[in-house]
Amino acid sequence: MSTKTKVVLGIVTVIVLAAVIEGWLMVRHGFSARDEPSAVEAVLARVARRMAMPSDAREAKNPVQQAPEVMAEAMAHFADHCSFCHANDGSGDTPIGKGLYPKPPDLRQPGTQSFTDGELFYIIHNGVRLTGMPAFGDEAGGPDLDSWKLVHFIRHLPNMTIEELERMKDLNPKTPDELQEEEEARKFLQGDSEAVDDNSKDKGHKHH
Repeated sequence: MSTKTKVVLGIVTVIVLAAVIEGWLMVRHGFSARDEPSAVEAVLARVARRMAMPSDAREAKNPVQQAPEVMAEAMAHFADHCSFCHANDGSGDTPIGKGLYPKPPDLRQPGTQSFTDGELFYIIHNGVRLTGMPAFGDEAGGPDLDSWKLVHFIRHLPNMTIEELERMKDLNPKTPDELQEEEEARKFLQGDSEAVDDNSKDKGHKHH
């Protein structure tokens, strides 16, 4: 039996075991996404993910050199695209993250930090099936330098400072209410106080 055949059989075996365990757990606990995956599920998922990842992907080296401007770009990218589920600090402690099954991993912990740069890139670029992790890489191909920059930022997450986390709050996507408040503040600072007063009156009427 060839090595490739053994690998394929191993992956199939892990997937079948995971499916059987998942089915049993669903029958026993229902379909709620609020539950935490069992230890067995977590182990099987990690094993299946590692086995399904091409060896050349694991061994890939980051072509982007770490630099202040690279970290700044990656921080902005993470705050705008990733923090929705992963939180600015990588903990996964967000309303969306808590509602996913499985929950987003704490990116600061060894479970993620022990991955090679190539593995982290592969996950960011291709996503992970049967989870909330989408593929961020361009289908047209190319070097996907943005994902490689994110690898550098993920490595930095365990050492994030309070100042950096505060800076990221300004980089997070704004809600409609926040955007409206910013627009009202901008108008006020530009001397358009009458428009702000009219808007405040409209809000008051709506509450009555």
